[in-house]
Amino acid sequence: MDTVVNNKRVFWVSPHRPVGFVEILGKRDDVRLDMLENDNPPETAAAVLSAAHAYQTSSTRQELARHYHTNADFLKKTPNLLIVSTNGAGYDTVDVEACTGRGVLVVNQSGGNAESVAEHVLGMMLMLIKRVVECDRALRAGTLTSRAAFTGNEAFGKTIGIIGLGNVGRRVAALCGGLFRMEVLAYDPYLGAEEMRARGAAKVELDDLLRRADFVSINCPLTDETRMMIGARQFALMQPSAYFITTARGFIHDEAALEQALREKKLAGAGLDVWEKEPPPADHPLMRYDNVIVTPHTAGVTTEARIRMGQFAAEQMLDALDGRPAKRIINPQVWPDYARRFERAFGFAPEQ
Repeated sequence: MDTVVNNKRVFWVSPHRPVGFVEILGKRDDVRLDMLENDNPPETAAAVLSAAHAYQTSSTRQELARHYHTNADFLKKTPNLLIVSTNGAGYDTVDVEACTGRGVLVVNQSGGNAESVAEHVLGMMLMLIKRVVECDRALRAGTLTSRAAFTGNEAFGKTIGIIGLGNVGRRVAALCGGLFRMEVLAYDPYLGAEEMRARGAAKVELDDLLRRADFVSINCPLTDETRMMIGARQFALMQPSAYFITTARGFIHDEAALEQALREKKLAGAGLDVWEKEPPPADHPLMRYDNVIVTPHTAGVTTEARIRMGQFAAEQMLDALDGRPAKRIINPQVWPDYARRFERAFGFAPEQ
């Protein structure tokens, strides 16, 4: 059967395009690619949105214009939309419940940046416990009086508590358990104890993890369940010698509660890669502390991860459009509705 040219419509919003995505999909005669801009007037975008079958979207909520977030209002403008694919592991810009209600499949690129993010966790952990940033600032300011004033500790043999034992969390577990012979605890209500042992961690409840860990690493997605799950009560459970590290998403922890815990010296320090507002303002209260290391959501921003994520995104998009099983589905419960809509659009049923 002859290929139907451009019968599968895919769009993205510039500059939120995975590395290599256009180059890979552009080789297909049956795929039409459209690009929109954040500031396109509605009449310019309308034709693309109304015809689109698939949307490759940003995972970063504050870099993508609100009218391009995949919510109920957006879905009214995209009656033919079948697939929403995020550029990263996060899906903050997508209302998954609304998509499920409209029969739209949501996929992400989980695992593509796991190595980069896990290495960032270890980097923050080592800089905190060895007090690298504090020493750097003192030397540059000319305020260093004694090396002993910056006595650090070893990571070897300490305890790490990982919240979320998915692709990133399991890699953090492997690195900490292997390199530093750390005791690895994990909280993940979606995994059983046996599976968590296979991933290198002991299953514990959240409160137990917080009480026992020398380092707490947040590696779970932002969902209704995890939003503000770490607040004043949770920080109060942690040891005064413990460090809090997050490379997951803003809004999982309460920034004001963390600042209070640091101000009252109830924590030894923190490593923060994600924020409620990104990038955070320079006068953010958490920026005042020398024992807080900050980065602007760059844990997964490496050359290797960007290439890998782009390949994941392109291959998964083509799999979905060709009716082959997608590997990283966020809302599997949508399948019956999605499959019916897909078959109406393309004339054949997708494989689950």
